[in-house]
Amino acid sequence: MLAFCYVTLRFAHFAALMVLFGNALYGAWLAPVALRRLMVRRFRGQQKKIAFISLLAALMMLALQGGMMGNGWPDVVSPSIWQAVLTTHFGRIWLWQMILALITLWVAWMQPGKTMLLMLFFTAAQFFLLAGTGHAALHDGITGLMQRSNHGLHLLCAAGWLGGLLPLLFCLRLSRGRWRRAAVHTMMRFSRYGHLAVAGVILTGMANIVLIQGWVLPWHSAWGKMLLVKCALVVMMVVIALVNRYVLVPRFRSGDGREQRYFIRMTQSEVVLGALVLAAVSLFATWEPF
Repeated sequence: MLAFCYVTLRFAHFAALMVLFGNALYGAWLAPVALRRLMVRRFRGQQKKIAFISLLAALMMLALQGGMMGNGWPDVVSPSIWQAVLTTHFGRIWLWQMILALITLWVAWMQPGKTMLLMLFFTAAQFFLLAGTGHAALHDGITGLMQRSNHGLHLLCAAGWLGGLLPLLFCLRLSRGRWRRAAVHTMMRFSRYGHLAVAGVILTGMANIVLIQGWVLPWHSAWGKMLLVKCALVVMMVVIALVNRYVLVPRFRSGDGREQRYFIRMTQSEVVLGALVLAAVSLFATWEPF
């Protein structure tokens, strides 16, 4: 039960950070200035709630880590065990994770302005901190630095792709009104840089596998089998993204709206698949890769 709660919190933490990063990506960079103001107002309430979830999940993960290292549930609420966890490699990194999560929550409550740029910076920093824990911390020295840098880039690319899908749906709803030109411009920018994000996810993911497991056939371990499930889900996401971009989008102008409805459903399916990927990662990231 303790392990299940920890995996659930990992999922909530990953998902919250990706939504925060995706919203900030549009509000700070992808959208034109006029549309940014609208998106900041639209996402502000959501940002506050999700930033709180991110902080709460980070705090609870530290407590649960104490229980997993100690004697179960009694140690989850033991301050002395928390202090002991903070002296470990995980704890030292996770202390900064919690500090940045607290700063992110404070930024979410600031008055609109340049908050999205700050949100983008602090969520990106949290992803790079995550790259210093778990299997990405297997190696030391130059190899370890390469592995953690690669994993940090992998997480950022994934956040740019998956985290950007919900704002993409918001822009699509704006594409039939007064914001049409700005919304279409924003969606095309996301599509352009989305290609790089998808390629980054695939390439850094392949490098992660080699750095973690070596040149071993993945289906020889439970970790590898779950990894294959994750890869299959990612392939399905890539297929949906390609169909959206190169089959449905070119038909938007000449269609009767049916293509837009298909696009929305396909993108929603992509979000669901992305959530399943996060669930798989949250699970097998706690397993031994051998």
